[in-house]
Amino acid sequence: MSSPARTIPPLRDGERLTRQEFELRYQAMPEVKKAELIDGVVHMPSPVRLLSHATPHTLLQLWLGTYWGNTPGTIAACEPTTRLEQSSEPQPDGLLMRVQGGTAQIDSDDYVTGSPELVAEIAASSLSLDRGAKRHDYEQAGVPEYVLFLMEEQRVEWHALRSGRYELLPSDPSGILRSEVFPGLWLNVVAFFALDVRAVLATLQQGLATPEHAAFVAHLTGGQP
Repeated sequence: MSSPARTIPPLRDGERLTRQEFELRYQAMPEVKKAELIDGVVHMPSPVRLLSHATPHTLLQLWLGTYWGNTPGTIAACEPTTRLEQSSEPQPDGLLMRVQGGTAQIDSDDYVTGSPELVAEIAASSLSLDRGAKRHDYEQAGVPEYVLFLMEEQRVEWHALRSGRYELLPSDPSGILRSEVFPGLWLNVVAFFALDVRAVLATLQQGLATPEHAAFVAHLTGGQP
């Protein structure tokens, strides 16, 4: 006599699971669009508001996607499942990584495994999670840069990993933040929160036109050691 088939229980917000059990339950719930495992705890986001999250999220993707389109050897993504460690599997709002020779890989399941060079989060209703447990997980996993968009405060915390700890990158005198990992990835913070798409992309184009970005592309594409 065969044993009855195992019933897979649903994901529940706040439940503590291993990454393997989390993935099993998540895959059995195709109706759930987003769920994350942060420090071993399941998080299922609330409904998304337009101007405080959905529209800035779109601008974030446009910013990262434009850099990707001008930087061969990189790839950008929106909310990819990211296997950081055994107790952490987030879906960052934005991600930018090297295709080869970087700190993360695309595994055989088509998931990101390891620590992408840059992750970004739009922090509105999720502020306490993004600034707390999620920041801790990214730091512990060795994610080189974590960009946190604080919607209520209208400012950006750009964390850079140094000696295993995050430190905040300062803006330049004109208020522009610049990546240390991806040369030319410049962010006009004031324009971002004003949802001024043209100004955000104009500042990025200035970064893409620098010799540092050209040298980075040459390195990624084998033009120099």
